[in-house]
Amino acid sequence: MKELLPGLYLLPVPIPYPLKTVNLYLFRGNGEVALLDTALGTKTARGTLELSLAELGLCFTDIKTILLTHHHPDHYGLAGFFEGLGARVWLHEEEVGRGHLFWLQPEAFEEASWRLFLDHGTPEEALMGIRETMAKTRERVHPPQNPTPLKDGEVLEVAGKKLRVIWTPGHADGHVAFFLEEEGILLVGDALLERVSPNVGLWAYTRENPLKDFLASLERLMELPAKVAYAGHFGPILEVKKRAQELIAHHQERLEALLGFLQAPLTAWELSLRLFPQELDAPGRRFAFAETLAHLEYLRLEGHVKREGAPYRYFRA
Repeated sequence: MKELLPGLYLLPVPIPYPLKTVNLYLFRGNGEVALLDTALGTKTARGTLELSLAELGLCFTDIKTILLTHHHPDHYGLAGFFEGLGARVWLHEEEVGRGHLFWLQPEAFEEASWRLFLDHGTPEEALMGIRETMAKTRERVHPPQNPTPLKDGEVLEVAGKKLRVIWTPGHADGHVAFFLEEEGILLVGDALLERVSPNVGLWAYTRENPLKDFLASLERLMELPAKVAYAGHFGPILEVKKRAQELIAHHQERLEALLGFLQAPLTAWELSLRLFPQELDAPGRRFAFAETLAHLEYLRLEGHVKREGAPYRYFRA
């Protein structure tokens, strides 16, 4: 745990994913305690968070406000737990109608989710592993029942600090960053990460062109007068504009690589094996597929490739 400035604390919490930890941020002031993101619903995460709170003389029931950057399980998993203890949960309005429902009403998206994989060439054997992974993840996610919708640009007063909501879709449809304008601090979630490129995937419940959304979000973040960005994983980002430019260049390289692979029609699954040739487990292969599909759909909607099927095969226009 680290105090970033008076009344704002960084709380790293372990997660059973390759990123190892997720960064939560705690606000304390004016008699109020708020938490930005919640970690995954595991015993380890809850225990670590409980110990961090105890260092500040706090317990779970002291947290009355939960701010969520997005619906991914390592950020959202314990939101329902805190809601059950009396906290008010805030989530962007775009997420309420999409990613949140994916957890709250899984049956509404289940058939469409598996159909998306099959329509884009995923083998049945691989899909079985992905199904098992998702079933295990659902056991660790406790969705809130009544999240309060956030709107882009609105200003919240939380524990004595003013936070402007910055809608940054791409990594998730309703992803938001929170900008402390007076302090010049950007709590950027997973829209920017120090060491890796945030996953940008197309899923059955997402907007049609998440990569276009993500690139536009990076452009928007570049315009903010942020002195430092604190992210959902890893360390602080001292040069927001530079890091955003690096990520834009990274995705341009991936788009060019995909065009280079398309010497003959191929499915998104086949192309994901070329774009991400390393050995991956079922969760990693799932993300690789979704990211490849997001890039292919970006190219298709921009007129650079076409597709035929289903099962869909992409080819150069």
